[in-house]
Amino acid sequence: MKQKPHPKAVWLFFFWHARIFGGFVPFLILWIIYLYILRESFPFIDNLGIGKISAIIIGLVILNYIWARLFYNSYFFELTEDAIKIEQGVIWKKYISIPYGRIQNVDIYRGVIARLLGLSNIHIQTAGYSGYIRTEGRLPGLSREEAEKIREDSIQKAKGIKQGL
Repeated sequence: MKQKPHPKAVWLFFFWHARIFGGFVPFLILWIIYLYILRESFPFIDNLGIGKISAIIIGLVILNYIWARLFYNSYFFELTEDAIKIEQGVIWKKYISIPYGRIQNVDIYRGVIARLLGLSNIHIQTAGYSGYIRTEGRLPGLSREEAEKIREDSIQKAKGIKQGL
């Protein structure tokens, strides 16, 4: 049965995607400060509009929230008898299937934002995957209890398969 991350995971995705949308925000804030300082010397700058730039920042925050909501609605995972299956992506769909026999390690990661929200992320490392920083599978936005249960179940299934080889 397909499962979704915890509903609070929308905020986790919001802060993850803030790197994309939020990259513009510091630049725009500095631009507002710059305009505010120069406004007295150059009255025409007021026409460029601190309000317009503020509206852009607010628009980026709203766009980021909409994107986080869409990402949350498109993220599913399933624990089958043979593999962990992950489906993700808003525009481009990505389907990941990780057989239990390839699983080397299952880590629970709780970053600052995830801890504030009471959530956990599972990182699944597999044999043959060359990524040091990235893992082949990631299940974000799970409750602490659910993350512990999935981790233990995955490790037990991986051990059971490897013993039969």
